[in-house]
Amino acid sequence: MRTVEWDSGAVKMIDQRALPWKLEFVRLETAEAVAESIQNMTVRGAPAIGAAAGFGMALAARASKADAIGALAQDLRKAAELLKAARPTAVNLAWAVDKLLEIAASDEFSNPDDLRDVLLQAAKRIADEDVAINKRMAQRGAALVPDGATILHHCNTGALATVDYGTALGVVRSAFELGKKIHVLLDETRPRLQGSRLSAWELDRLGVSYDIIPDAAAGYYMGQGEVDIILVGADRIAANGDVANKIGTYQLAIMAQAHGIPFYTVAPTSTIDLALSSGAQIPIEQRDPAEVTTPYGNPIVPAHFKARNPAFDVTPHRYLSGIVTERGIARPPFNASLRRAVAGEEI
Repeated sequence: MRTVEWDSGAVKMIDQRALPWKLEFVRLETAEAVAESIQNMTVRGAPAIGAAAGFGMALAARASKADAIGALAQDLRKAAELLKAARPTAVNLAWAVDKLLEIAASDEFSNPDDLRDVLLQAAKRIADEDVAINKRMAQRGAALVPDGATILHHCNTGALATVDYGTALGVVRSAFELGKKIHVLLDETRPRLQGSRLSAWELDRLGVSYDIIPDAAAGYYMGQGEVDIILVGADRIAANGDVANKIGTYQLAIMAQAHGIPFYTVAPTSTIDLALSSGAQIPIEQRDPAEVTTPYGNPIVPAHFKARNPAFDVTPHRYLSGIVTERGIARPPFNASLRRAVAGEEI
């Protein structure tokens, strides 16, 4: 079951806002609808929104009435701006959109319909490759997980955050499928509760042992000696190894170092942004404060109470034990190892 896929002229995706209570699917027929689905988190997770954006570009090409390549390319650039603006932090979104723009900008097409077909095939390829990449990462990362380990995990990085299988939770899944006896502590991941709503739903379906814990309890369990390894995902990784991930990741990394616990990010090379020298340059999405004060429409404080809601934070590379990619495990100095991975070298 794929999180996002092409379905007879539309994008079909799991509506993650309905989980864990209902497994519902939506069909989107315009690039505008795809952009809205990314912004409102119908679909979420860096690889998943990258695939969704690729399909959004294919929809834009099909919707364009242009009968010349130049006019079609112009319509695609407008769609690209719309899609990229939906969520600015995750680089996979812009990566997928730019891949399709590069195709549209090539001079090998004279027939707009031919270009439309090629763009759709490219979007499908992005989705298919994501699944294969996740499985390779999972196999590499599973070697880091000791038999009998308790793994601490933040946010959701499983099949729901990707096209299928997952990144950090993909490592958990692979370790479990290898027969390792593991247990997972899942941070709730406030304010949208991706850990307690989505990661728990996935592990429950897989039969992996888990407990949901309050975000603020992570340090307690580290101090009790109950955490053997921490695995998280990433929405953007700078050239020096600084990692932007779901808010709350930074404090976990600091506590992990204080307790001598290995801390790994798991992400495909499409999440690495070599154009940014450090995490200080990564844009951090600021979301609606109502997600904090009125989660899922349920007010927990008076309406006039003030709140702030950054969606991500940046973990400096010095707190990382390594970055698991489909090319291998990048280790310090990250400036060198990440460049080799992006270039396609095994590391």
